[in-house]
Amino acid sequence: MLAPTVKESRIMTSLEVTLSFVVTTFLSITLSLAHPGSGFGWGGGGGPFSFGLFPEFYQFSCPQANDIVMSVLEKAIAKEPRTAASLLRLHFHDCFVQGCDASVLLDNNAAVASEKNSLPNRNSIRGFEVIDEIKAKLEEACPQTVSCADILALAARGSTVISGGPNWELPLGRRDSRTASLTGSNNNIPPPNSTIQNLITLFKRGHTIGVARCVTFKQRLYNQNGNNRPDETLDKMYYSGLKSVCPRSGGDNNISPLDFGSPATFDNTYFKLILWGKGLLTSDEVLLTGNAAGKTRQLVKAYAEDEVAFFNQFAKSMVKMGNISPLTGFQGEVRKHCRRFN
Repeated sequence: MLAPTVKESRIMTSLEVTLSFVVTTFLSITLSLAHPGSGFGWGGGGGPFSFGLFPEFYQFSCPQANDIVMSVLEKAIAKEPRTAASLLRLHFHDCFVQGCDASVLLDNNAAVASEKNSLPNRNSIRGFEVIDEIKAKLEEACPQTVSCADILALAARGSTVISGGPNWELPLGRRDSRTASLTGSNNNIPPPNSTIQNLITLFKRGHTIGVARCVTFKQRLYNQNGNNRPDETLDKMYYSGLKSVCPRSGGDNNISPLDFGSPATFDNTYFKLILWGKGLLTSDEVLLTGNAAGKTRQLVKAYAEDEVAFFNQFAKSMVKMGNISPLTGFQGEVRKHCRRFN
């Protein structure tokens, strides 16, 4: 088997990490349904859409909004396939810090400490230029109409569809925040070495995971349990390959050359990799082998076996995640430029 190129490795890693977010959302939904009074700050009761959000929100004010988003995405993803996973991830990182309000897009200024500078985001999240281009084109067509928060949601759906994944009916009408939370961004994303107990606690609050640089999985290779030995759940050949790009000392920013069969395609490979002992992060593996992994183990096996079931649940999960504490009505604003408030 030929070794993947650097570009393919980056795409593989980005998709691996992004799809690991999916499991967090599945578990969050399971918990929120089992315990309706806990967990996410869902915006609107029992239905699939949050109060104030509905798919036809721009039907009259900007009917071409989705077409504009898709035209930019198609060019950007054709040029750099990794962009699809990056934009999907950007939506997650936005929603899990003070809700789906585009706070993650704000740059530093006198009034804002940008979430871009948090430990999980710094030198990690990307795709801002694509969002800027979409916003500029929408401002030309429909000035100060489509919010940056909705652009993130539309870009996440569009990226999934272009990559071969499912489509879904997307509630719209979010407005943009005039604040960001650097502290929330630092605190609300679980580390890659999380145990299943940590993950369940964090999922109830609606969190996600970090990035797949060497530094995020080095512990698994050399000192998983404080005994200077690797994680025994790792597939032996996979372990050897990871060591070649992630040395014991140095190389923290190296990216793992994962060998996916479909590096730029949205599919259920992520779940198969976990079953094969090739989940990259500890927080991936504990979904299968952790002490409290009963429900998540069932999900991993089910989605590894049935891609249609995975696609259907992913679509439902994205709608539910997009309902996390949105600003609607007269709350917030519709920014003219996504990197700064009006």
